Amino acid sequence: MDGIGNTMQKKAAELERLAEVLVTGEQLRLRLHEGKVIKDRRHHLRTYPNCFVAKELIDWLIEHKEASDRDTAIKIMQKLLDQSIVHHVCDEHREFKDLKLFYRFRKDDGTFPLDSEAKVFMRGQRIYEKLMNTENNLLQTREEEGGTFERTLVASEFIDWLLQEGEMATREETEQLGRRLLEHGIIQHVANKHHFVDGPLLYQFRMNFRRRRRLIELLHERGRSIPESHDSPFCLRKQNSDGGNTSFLSVSPTKEIKVAVGVRRSSMSSSCGSSGYYSSSPTLSSSPPVLCNPKSGTMTRTCTNYVRCVPQIMGDAVGWGFVVRGSKPCHIQAVDPGGPAAAAGMKVCQFVVSVNGLNVLSHDYRTVSNLILTGPRTIVMEVMEEV
Repeated sequence: MDGIGNTMQKKAAELERLAEVLVTGEQLRLRLHEGKVIKDRRHHLRTYPNCFVAKELIDWLIEHKEASDRDTAIKIMQKLLDQSIVHHVCDEHREFKDLKLFYRFRKDDGTFPLDSEAKVFMRGQRIYEKLMNTENNLLQTREEEGGTFERTLVASEFIDWLLQEGEMATREETEQLGRRLLEHGIIQHVANKHHFVDGPLLYQFRMNFRRRRRLIELLHERGRSIPESHDSPFCLRKQNSDGGNTSFLSVSPTKEIKVAVGVRRSSMSSSCGSSGYYSSSPTLSSSPPVLCNPKSGTMTRTCTNYVRCVPQIMGDAVGWGFVVRGSKPCHIQAVDPGGPAAAAGMKVCQFVVSVNGLNVLSHDYRTVSNLILTGPRTIVMEVMEEV
């Protein structure tokens, strides 16, 4: 039985890696089209449509901080070439070379090998995007077996919607589609207790197709270098496995430190005003530094004066740039000084009140993490700081 379980876990890990490669490759393709890196090019009186120059792409990857150097950029693109995401326009080179050679995404010339696994992920991505881009009431906070779960789908309602959208012809076929989406890790039962069945059970999207992937993640054989895990789904810039120093502004659960303020960037928007905060207290700017020591998300001072802020944070190519911890309420554990969260005015030690209008004071950081990871790229968070 253990052997069967290990085999299933191995298969699931392989499917997850495949999904990440497909989604990451597609995100890169769309970005390159938007940046006019992919375009029709001529060579020896012949036109090659929708292609890019390898050397220029490597320059682009370094300029956009997707790779630290040319060798790393080559390894990233070689990974996409090995997975049949890109190829040389004449299929004369099986290696990605830092030369003025033309390469193309297979999706742009119709040569992408659509095996059964790839088809499921691409189908799941299309359904996910369609669901997010249309007005409906399918995704809601609901209760099941004594637990409360955000952004859930009722299986029967999901099937109704899929049929209405023309995804399948019959209810039985649609249920089978739901089962395949679950088996490939795209959706899951809220408590991981049931397969997908037509009825009142609740399910959630497990995979967030809109999360911007870092291309460097492709080089990590264990899967995502930025895990959508309970540990730190927002710590998207520092991957120091040796536990060394990072550039994050953070607060230790066992040490008292001063609140650190991130520098705002003009490209970010926030309802906090020019100072980074909307405050009902006219003496905020002259207040002394706040000391805090959040343990399990509990407040360590009895002061009842708080400053409210509602930053709007747009994730960039790397992520949102903060770490959340604790429970009931959870708090901001770390902020990347150069990230979107700091630019919007977020600080360490703040307590999270709501995410995209949903009150999360009674939830732990696992629930809040999942709520943000499965939501839109731009998040609106209400936070409070004790003064």
